[in-house]
Amino acid sequence: MDVLLISVIAVIVIALVFDFTNGFHDAANSVATVVATRSLPARWAPAFSAFFNFAAYFVVGTAVANTVAKTVKSEYGGVALAFAALFAAIAWNYVTWRFGMPSSSSHAIIGGLVGAGLAAGGLDAIDWSSVEKAALGIIVSPAVAFGIAFVAMYLVIGVQRMTKWHDNHPVFKGAQVVSAAAVSFGHGANDAQKTMGVIAALLLGAGYTDLADDGKTIVVPEWAALSAYGAIALGTLWGGWKIIETMGLRLTTLHASSGLAANIGATTSIFGATAVGMPISTTHAAASSIVGAGVGSGKGARWKVVGEMVIAWAITIPSAAVVAYIMYRLTQLPTIAAWLAVGTVVGLFTIWAVWAMIHTIHAKDVEAEIPGEQELATDLPGHPHMEGHAPVE
Repeated sequence: MDVLLISVIAVIVIALVFDFTNGFHDAANSVATVVATRSLPARWAPAFSAFFNFAAYFVVGTAVANTVAKTVKSEYGGVALAFAALFAAIAWNYVTWRFGMPSSSSHAIIGGLVGAGLAAGGLDAIDWSSVEKAALGIIVSPAVAFGIAFVAMYLVIGVQRMTKWHDNHPVFKGAQVVSAAAVSFGHGANDAQKTMGVIAALLLGAGYTDLADDGKTIVVPEWAALSAYGAIALGTLWGGWKIIETMGLRLTTLHASSGLAANIGATTSIFGATAVGMPISTTHAAASSIVGAGVGSGKGARWKVVGEMVIAWAITIPSAAVVAYIMYRLTQLPTIAAWLAVGTVVGLFTIWAVWAMIHTIHAKDVEAEIPGEQELATDLPGHPHMEGHAPVE
């Protein structure tokens, strides 16, 4: 087995680690609303979401994967570039997850690819049309998701006026679970393809895959697709409860009715972007939908938390780009120095990441914070579940 093949296999493993972090970092996208409203028991929610994450493998194509794969021109691609981009994205995912901040795994990997590409070949190395498509998604997907969730909330209120159903009526809870399944499916469909795209770009650069007959589309091997969907489902299964806590309990006050409206907004935005091959942030879409539903329901939003989240969104691509640029430069040092430098950084980060995963909250901790049915019904300020959170403004 030659050195190139060993290196490619090692970076593919790292790519699947990124996919795993994407799963637990973005698990909140689909389960935060059903957990917050007790429509689904917290301990069941990750498995429920993971199932639908993986189910997308059997339905969705590779349009998003090709957009990501072409971020850096193929002549500049390679093992070092893919490694630097993936490390930056993984690092960003862990840091933002640790602080419970819903940021974008999608934009982290785009930023990583841009940073590593700039280090490898300067401005000419980047396919800016792919970057522009991702940047457009930063603006469009939250706006669309917020707007649709806001409108959906008014439609739900109209249904309530006709039927006299209360906010946590079983019909809303059932519909919320169904819509959460759709969000989970959309998350798998859009986000697993980002890892597929990185793997495809790596394989193309190393000569292990080719372009399709059209000369533009990269052939994504079936094993790469299956591995990517499997890894993101496993990550979702693990949970990522810090961000579930933020999205479900800190952005606004959710009921089953507003949770349903939020899921409708997120699903519409995610499926629309996937259909046109746009690698949007499912986190941006889901979080914006929750805020839109909260505002539409009259509960408002905790704007301090929303502001912190938007700042994280804005700095994701440049932050990941800087880390990837540095990591790529480290790989270009003389051989022994490169191994020492990269090995030290990766080793220290791995130790911290493992420590963070051991010392984190879990389903039972979040479940203890969720208001009971009586509290949800009254929803008065000053309840115990609101302790430590800013009031809804």
